Amino acid sequence: MTDTIRSHQYPNGLTLAAESMDWLESASVAFYVPAGCVYDPADRGGLASFTCEMALRGAGPYSSREFIETLEMLGAEHHELVGKSHVLFGASTIADNLHDVIAVLAEVVRRPHLPKRELEASRLGAIQELRAVEDEPSQKLMLELRRCHYPWAWGRPSIGDEPSAINTTLDDIKKFHTANYRPNGMIVGVAGRFDWDRLVEDIGSHLGDWQPKDEPTVEPGPRGPQRLHLDMESAQTQIGIGYASVPVRHPDYLPAWAGMAVLSDGASARLFTEVREKRGLCYSIGAGYHSLLDQAAVFCHAGTTADRAQETLDVTLEELDKLKHGVNPDELDRLKARVKSALVMQQESSSGRASSIARDWVHLGRIRSLEEIQTLVDGLTLERLNGYLADNPPQDFTIAAMGPQELETSE
Repeated sequence: MTDTIRSHQYPNGLTLAAESMDWLESASVAFYVPAGCVYDPADRGGLASFTCEMALRGAGPYSSREFIETLEMLGAEHHELVGKSHVLFGASTIADNLHDVIAVLAEVVRRPHLPKRELEASRLGAIQELRAVEDEPSQKLMLELRRCHYPWAWGRPSIGDEPSAINTTLDDIKKFHTANYRPNGMIVGVAGRFDWDRLVEDIGSHLGDWQPKDEPTVEPGPRGPQRLHLDMESAQTQIGIGYASVPVRHPDYLPAWAGMAVLSDGASARLFTEVREKRGLCYSIGAGYHSLLDQAAVFCHAGTTADRAQETLDVTLEELDKLKHGVNPDELDRLKARVKSALVMQQESSSGRASSIARDWVHLGRIRSLEEIQTLVDGLTLERLNGYLADNPPQDFTIAAMGPQELETSE
């Protein structure tokens, strides 16, 4: 590690990982708690999200209102995200207030009230979110695509389902928190201006005596169907395509990610240029890389009119198939330029860096400096990238569509 990147392991299994960015006047913290939606019981989809929401409704010495007001007085912007394996509680503030913000979030993670009087309000919010997805066909389709592509329970959406939201009890939430919120496997990522010795001491004072717990087990199940059609009476059709990739920790992660980026990173990317701009087949198209700990995928989405849906699917699959023939030097040069720009922007944001530090530790067990990432990208050769794509072409697709007519596939 560099002088600006440090980590500390506490006896209870909690990891603190941080990068000093002394030129900033801000600081950010990201608590990654190993309590994601993969641990939801089979009949309680969305329980991790429900628990996260309830944890924000008062903790330690703070009532629900006092929690909000305290963070506002500290000038903190907080955010939460329920992922597959972890739940994120994050916040950004001016550097002088970092330790006060950490104290508040530590209470949320460790000592939430989970008050009975807030249960129905949280339930209503969960149900409203689920119903909002029904009004967003593209979001609904991509949730179903992931559910089909990944094996159970890694494909389950974090928002769960309405029957689970209706039937979840306060006892369910308390049991989930007791079983899954734990210091071992938890990562606290910090970035910005701070004093390292004080940071180590503060995190230890809030969380260091928290006793570790056994890690819950997840029994893997089968994948969903590789072909899915959802009827929707509409003039539009949503199309989703997924194919396997390699996870972040894999030696071939960089060329795998670069292949996806050639497809979808920027207005010069292949999907936008060939499917939308040249042929005018769709109003929206793109692809994204998604990594779990031991598996990963690329998920593509296209929104189009019903009468052009079949052609949109066919042409998109053709573009995916062309990746096996490699990319050209200009495409690689544009990709490297975009990565360099993104890294420069990260250097100016403590919030994005805190989250990426924590994610690095989850996936790699260490922190990559921005300089290391830039060196890796600069070192990616056309020969290596094209060799990877030739040996690992997009294939074995999971295809889901939502619209008035079922689409045909050759497989």
